[in-house]
Amino acid sequence: MIERLDTEVLVLGAGGAGLCAALHAADASPSLSVTVVVKGLLGRAGCTRMVQGGYNAVFTAPDSLDAHLRDTLQGGGWINDQEMVWTLCAEAPGRVLELESRYGCFFDRTPEGRIHQKPFAGQSHDRTIHKGDLTGIEIMNRLSEQVQARASVSVLEESRAVELLVDDEGRAAGALVLSIRDGAFTAIHARATLLAMGGGPTMYKVIACSADKSADGIALAYRAGLPLRDMEMVQFHPTGLVIPGSLMTGALLEEGLRGAGGYLLNGRGERFMERYDPARMERSTRDLVSRASFTEITEGRGTANGGVWIDVSHLGAEHVERAFRGMVRRCRDFGRDLARGPVEVQPTTHFMMGGVVTDPSCRTSIDGLFVAGEDAGGVHGANRLGGNGVAESTVFGGIAGDVMASFVAERRAPRVDARGLDEVARAANAPRGRAAAMDLYALQRQLREVMWDRAGLVRDAAGLAEARGAVERIADELTRAGVPGHAAFNVAWQDWLNLTNQAAVARLIVASALERRESRGAHYRSDFPSADPGPLYTVRVRRDAGGPRVSRAPVALTRLAPSDAAPARISVEVGD
Repeated sequence: MIERLDTEVLVLGAGGAGLCAALHAADASPSLSVTVVVKGLLGRAGCTRMVQGGYNAVFTAPDSLDAHLRDTLQGGGWINDQEMVWTLCAEAPGRVLELESRYGCFFDRTPEGRIHQKPFAGQSHDRTIHKGDLTGIEIMNRLSEQVQARASVSVLEESRAVELLVDDEGRAAGALVLSIRDGAFTAIHARATLLAMGGGPTMYKVIACSADKSADGIALAYRAGLPLRDMEMVQFHPTGLVIPGSLMTGALLEEGLRGAGGYLLNGRGERFMERYDPARMERSTRDLVSRASFTEITEGRGTANGGVWIDVSHLGAEHVERAFRGMVRRCRDFGRDLARGPVEVQPTTHFMMGGVVTDPSCRTSIDGLFVAGEDAGGVHGANRLGGNGVAESTVFGGIAGDVMASFVAERRAPRVDARGLDEVARAANAPRGRAAAMDLYALQRQLREVMWDRAGLVRDAAGLAEARGAVERIADELTRAGVPGHAAFNVAWQDWLNLTNQAAVARLIVASALERRESRGAHYRSDFPSADPGPLYTVRVRRDAGGPRVSRAPVALTRLAPSDAAPARISVEVGD
């Protein structure tokens, strides 16, 4: 039996975007009922908590909103949605002040008492605000406390949305939610629904994002028929730890290490970035540094374990231990001393720049459905600058909360035909107790390996075609995989649901990568190694009867064109 729960605002996801949305909606109209659904535990799940480096916002000259805009567009290969980028840049300073003065966050200060801003790669000024190298923990702890303090906000922990609900007029009406704790389904009926589930490219072999992510929000949006953009743009971070034999391989060492003056060295001890970007060196953008490291490794100049070295010991052990306490502790857990010698790293899968097509108010093409955070596309284009991710989540999460609070005031409650929900629940329950004709975890390994090898840092048509065939086969074989029959805390069942979504989104990544026959940002095609000199375009994909339907859409240069870009000035100031 499917239970029913009525709420006015439903927030799917409880990272920076989801919690800011819940707080803004609750504060805009305290009489509203707001329900937050989180796959794990409040404040303990997702990727915002894992943010190490910081938060980009403009506060002092000579930095400016125009410079932040230009850096983001240049980093994104000029295929960003420029109005969304401008919204990010213009709203980020106010959101930082709100995080401090309203929600209780406290970021590092200069000796004069101003908010400290450190250098990050790909940016022309020191604009990254931080709390040491544990910024995400500070933000999530304070946001979680604030949510718990508001009586109008309720939280469903260890629960996951398995389908979006629509009414007979095609409007968003909430979601069907599965409790991981007991296997029960609840149809949550809502006047406004926000997708803020956090993306997460966990369909790759080496990952830096939270392991509980499985691109659920993007999969839900695709099944609902929403258009998606730039799904080929998967970010690989250059400095994931190399820990042979450990699942911690891929865990991040933050970008501030390079921003502070860290060196990247190949297996021969050479600062190899001189070959790839002699002007910016290690402070080049993530896409370029990741490919440079990948090239050094694949051409035989890597370390014995298939990595490269990052070395910050020349900055002084005392400074490194003070400025990067979290990173020093993480390395010491694995017998590495970041403060006094080089540490082995390799590229790791980090972030999805693509996602649902929205406008700057987080609205989608389905009335009543909003999207914010990593589930949304457009802000980052072909490459995300470090520090823009948590800024995007909190800026657009807050906007979504404000807009939803106004939206529901004028919208009648949607009506949903409950008969279709039973079919969705049966499909989600299908593997339970079924004879295991296929090995679920063998399929998981196959998906991760083929995406890493054929749709990873370097791609070509033949490899992508191989990946497409493999992903389609895996998705088909998943329909015959079985899991144990119990409902409560059934890890295999949850992994089956995860893998189903991962395979669906992997298919979108591969289809979009085949369509973009050029190299731009994080998307590098060895058979098309240059950028297309023609008009800029985004790759769009949406569900069709035969699978993903791929198309192109022109980029609207509403604020700047590539010809307006000034040469980047690389900041050299290093603060504590």
